[in-house]
Order: sequence, then C-alpha cells, then structure tokens
Amino acid sequence: MTIRSLLPAALLLASLGSRAQTQTLPDTTHTVALPEATVTGYGQRLPLRHTAAAVGVLDARTIQQFSPAALTQAVNTLPGVRLEERATASYRLSIRGSTLRSPFGVRNVKVYYNGIPFTEAGGSTPLNLLDPAIIGRLEVLKGPAGSVYGAGTGGVALFGTPTVAAGSSRVAVGATVGSFGLRRNTITAETGSLNTSVRAQYAHQELDGYRQQSSLRRDVLALDVRTVASPKTTLAAHLLYTDINYQLPGGLTRAQFLADPRQARPGTATAPGTVAQQAFYASQTGLLGLTHEYRFTEKMELQTTLYGSGTAIRTPYLVDYERNTAVGTGGRTALRYRTTLAGRVLRLQTGGEFQASFTDGRSYQNNGGTPGVLRYNDEISTTTGFAFAQADYELPANFLLTVAASYNRLRYRIARVSGAATNPTGYEFARSFRPEISPRVALLKEISPSLSAYASVSTGFSPPTTDEIRTSDGRLNGALQAERGTSYEVGTRGNFFDNRLRYELNVFDFELRQTIVSSSTDQGIVIFRNTGSTHQRGLEAALSGWLWQAAPVSTPGLATDAQPTGLRAWASYAYNDFRFGSYPSGGADLSGNRLTGTTPHTLSAGLDFSDTHGFYLAPNLGHQARVVLNDANTEEAAGYWVFGARGGWQRRWRQLEANIYAGLDNAIDRSYSLGNDLNAFGGRYFQPAPGRNWYGGTQLGWRW
Repeated sequence: MTIRSLLPAALLLASLGSRAQTQTLPDTTHTVALPEATVTGYGQRLPLRHTAAAVGVLDARTIQQFSPAALTQAVNTLPGVRLEERATASYRLSIRGSTLRSPFGVRNVKVYYNGIPFTEAGGSTPLNLLDPAIIGRLEVLKGPAGSVYGAGTGGVALFGTPTVAAGSSRVAVGATVGSFGLRRNTITAETGSLNTSVRAQYAHQELDGYRQQSSLRRDVLALDVRTVASPKTTLAAHLLYTDINYQLPGGLTRAQFLADPRQARPGTATAPGTVAQQAFYASQTGLLGLTHEYRFTEKMELQTTLYGSGTAIRTPYLVDYERNTAVGTGGRTALRYRTTLAGRVLRLQTGGEFQASFTDGRSYQNNGGTPGVLRYNDEISTTTGFAFAQADYELPANFLLTVAASYNRLRYRIARVSGAATNPTGYEFARSFRPEISPRVALLKEISPSLSAYASVSTGFSPPTTDEIRTSDGRLNGALQAERGTSYEVGTRGNFFDNRLRYELNVFDFELRQTIVSSSTDQGIVIFRNTGSTHQRGLEAALSGWLWQAAPVSTPGLATDAQPTGLRAWASYAYNDFRFGSYPSGGADLSGNRLTGTTPHTLSAGLDFSDTHGFYLAPNLGHQARVVLNDANTEEAAGYWVFGARGGWQRRWRQLEANIYAGLDNAIDRSYSLGNDLNAFGGRYFQPAPGRNWYGGTQLGWRW
C-alpha cells in the first residue's frame, strides 16, 4: 500500500464530513479524537481542527480507564504511537517507527514536562521517572517537529500535570493491589484560588514482577505552584523527584521464551546470567523548572522557562557496572505576537532553547552486583541549542498557512580521564555536528465548522545520543552520523451527527537518510551504525462516538459534575509500510526489507460505559501484527490480541468523594513479547510481557 492508494480514503471521509452539523457536546469519556480541544501544537494554542498536524491527545480521564501501574495501555490508544515496556518500568516510546534505534530508553522523540525540556542534552529521555498518577494530560505531535522543538524526527511528547480548579481545596489518598505483588499508594493535596494554585502529589509503587529478576520500587514526588503575580505576570514552579530501582531480567531466545517466559536470562559456559550478576537499574533524580509569563499587551506575550536537574545512576549488567552522576541546565523562551495584515490575523512567534549537561561516567567490572576493578572513567560535556521562528497567516476562503524553521547546533566533548591499566592518562574526544536548518510548511483548509483538512511538508534531523556514541564497553563511535529526514503528510478531521461521531485520518510518507540501527554483542553490549535510507509510509485513523447518551441526573445531597453519561465506542488503527531503502557499499543489502522492530498493523478499541448512579465499565482490546526482529527479516515475533477491562463505582457526597475500581489485563493469558530486543546476539530477542493479571483499589478524597 502506498500514499497514493491511501489518498482516496482520506478524500472520501472529507466529503462525508462536510455534511456534519456543528452542535457542541462535552466529551468526558475518551480523547482519541477531539476536534474542539485546544492543543499546544507547534506553539499556536489553537483548536485541534485548526492545527495542520497529526496530534494525539490523552487526558487524565482516559489514563484512568486503564491500570494505574503504567502508562503503556493508555498511550497505545493513539494511532502511530507505541509505548513498550521491556523490563518493569523500562519504557521505549516509538512514534512512526522510531523504535528502530531504541534498544532501551527513548530515542528520536523530544519530550517536555510542563513545558520543561525533559529530554536530556545528550538525547536520551528517562520516561521511567514519571508515574501515571502525576500525569494529567499528554499531547503527541507525530513526525518531524524540528521547526519549533529542535532535534528529533519521530515527534514530540508534551506531558502535563493535572490543573487545580479555582476556589477549591482537596486531599485524596489511594491504594492499589494486584497480581505479581503489585502495591501502590498515592497521596494528593491541592488548593486553588483565583490567583494561585498549589498541588503536591506523592506516589509509591512496588512490584515483585512477572519474571525472575524483575522487581520494582519507585517513589515519585511532584510539586506544582502557579500564581498570577500581577495583571501582566504569571509565575510557575514545577518540582519532580524520583527514586527508582528495578531489576533487569534480560532477553530470552525463542526456545527459552516458549519453555518458560517467566525466567530471567540464564547464564552460559562463557557468560553469567542476569540473576548471577544481579542486574538492575537504580537512580535518584531531581528536576526543578521555573516559568515566567509576561503579557506586554493583549497581542504580545513572552514565556520563559529555566530548569536545573541532577541525577545519580547505578546500573550493573552482565559485564559492566556503571556509576554515573550528571547535572543539567537549560531553558526555553518564546515571544508571541498577534496582529492583522490586510484585514486577516497573523500570528508570529520566535524564540530559542538551550541545554547543557555534564556527566561523570564510571564503568567497573560487575562482580555479582557490586563494582569491581575500574574499566574507564569519562567526563562528558554536552551543549545543544536552537533558535526558531514561525508565522501563521489566515488566508481567504478559510485557509491557514504556517511557515516555520529552526537553526540547530550540537557539540559533545568526552574526556577519558582514566582508562584503568591500559590507558591511565586517558584522552579527549570532541565532536561538533554541522548546523542544521529544519523548515516546515503547512496549509489547512476549514471546509466547515465541523470539518478541516491539511497538508504539510517538514524536515528534521536526529543526531546520535551520547549513549550511542559512547557504548557501554567503552568504545567511542566517532563515525556515527546524524539522521536526516523529510516528511510529507495530508490529513482530515471532523465530526458527524451533531458531534456524536468524531474521526481523524492522515497519511504520510517519511524519507529518512543515514538511518541509525542497533545490534548487540554476546555480552549484551548494544552498538550502533548508520545503514543508508528508509521509506516510512503509513496511515493513521481514529474514530469515536456515542452509541447512547443520557443527561446527568442531580440527586439531593449528592454532588454532580454535570457530565453526560452513556455508552461510547472508540477505535484507533495504524497501517505502516516501513522499508529499508538504499544501503551503503560494503554492507548487506537490506533494500526492501521491513524496518526492524516495526509492525504493519496495530489496533486499539474499546467501550466506555457510565451511568447516573456512578457505575462505569471500560472494556478494551489491543492488537499488534507480527514484528520483524532483525534487519535481515529472518526472525519475527508473532502477532497477538489482548483483552482487558476496568470498572468501578465513583460518587461524591457533598465534600466526600470515593472511587472503587478493579481491572483485568491480558484476560486470555496470551503469551507475547512487548518491547523486543532488536538484532540481539544469539537470538535473545524476547522480553515476555506479564500473563493474565488483575488489580483493584480505591481512592478517597475530601474537597472543600
């Protein structure tokens, strides 16, 4: 299937949507497609139907329809977005095939937390620091967004904490227990006035784990303060502290996976296993961000965010024991101005972002979970930054034109201050990537108040991260080049039947050059190389609508949020045709092979039921087709279907609120691997996901 063959479907939906009506009803149960939602987008802060980009939105209510222990299922309701969990709390986020270069962690995707750059200066993103309880909203921009957000060709994820209602205060406690030793506790305290809001939340989670060597302990503290200091000035502060420790079970071969998916990676005659080496990841991380907003006039405002972070990491694996200490700092500023030109609205914004980090990274021999002889000691300095500008102009006939570009710089400096006995004096390695300009042009047509269509062309680049240049065996890969790509996209979104049925559809063609892929050695060390080009084409669709709806009923003595109740269905689907293109001379010819770690079909669907008495039920299903596990396409992981549900009862009696819930995941006990190891040495591709599991809990709150 090609982009050309997919275009008729998009045009058909566009023609049908032009006959939809425009009555607005609140959407309170799911946010797969929200034509009336206001999104950050590319800094425009426009309704979704006026945003010329593929944007997925999740709110707190959607997140709460799944297990409170992880964000995986909620994020995977967005078409084209996959959040995988290789080990407990070891997340890998993929947008439109960016899994290809993500053996662990997050690559090629830029992440922000309450407007603070959360992706480190070195290019990696520690998603394991975030607990689902502190997330109130997630907005995902799919495809290159370098024109406003800098490096990263996969996309951008904007995480935000819940907002506090003005004129109310609240204290809530929650507890959850479940399969495989799951234990969760949360405490929330918040208060809000017309000018100031304060929210503090603590979340603690423990898990014994489905597999051997897969236990988890995580403590997260989040503090958010916002105040209107004057009619023109708003200040905000966000503090995040996470103390996390989880074990690493390691990958299995197919035979081991089929024999016992709950085992950890066993040892061999030449290499010990993960249990013997006590493999784990542990870190303590603090992040503090301060935001200042100043409104010069009704037409011009300046927003500036500064942040600082510090982290200490310990990671023993099969051979090495890493002890890293890092500090980071940076900021982002954007000046926005709105005026009229020839009687039509013109929005302008310009700004920049800067990040710097310093890491003292030491690698020791791993002696059964304790550090042995020093192997090497590196001091890593990274500086990166970009400047950007964007113009949005409302043209005649309800067209909106967007033109934007950014100018980007990046420099690494790695000083090996000690190479142990082999090179005690060390050496220095420095690498500056040539400046990159990332433009974007988009055109949107509002066909009616209930229908819009858009087209865009954007470019992006993604330099190798410090973890890719400096592998865990101490090698420095100075030849690794930055990826560069161009994306072509068309899409449409709208609603039918007085806004009861909503849809979104887009098709894209992303051409990537100097593609980075990963592989692993017999000692579990991941190495990287450039492979030439890839062709990443696909279709993404989302559909949601009310099957039955009833107005809320007010009962004397009981509080109500005046939200509609009823039965709502939703579904999201992505088709991907991701292929290797040209390959550099000297390597194996991969032309035409499917992109490693990608699948041609993903589907997520479900029902959301709620009634006026407070009962709710949200069954769901997920499907992923087969996944190729190596570049040669000789190994595959089988496709799978999984089913689950969460239900409960929630109610408010004046100031008191209660929510009692229970859920079941992987109801048919399907054996599958979520987050496979790609191009793994010895065929150790598989990271088994948990079998059938349940959870239950309650949350009690007092509001005044």
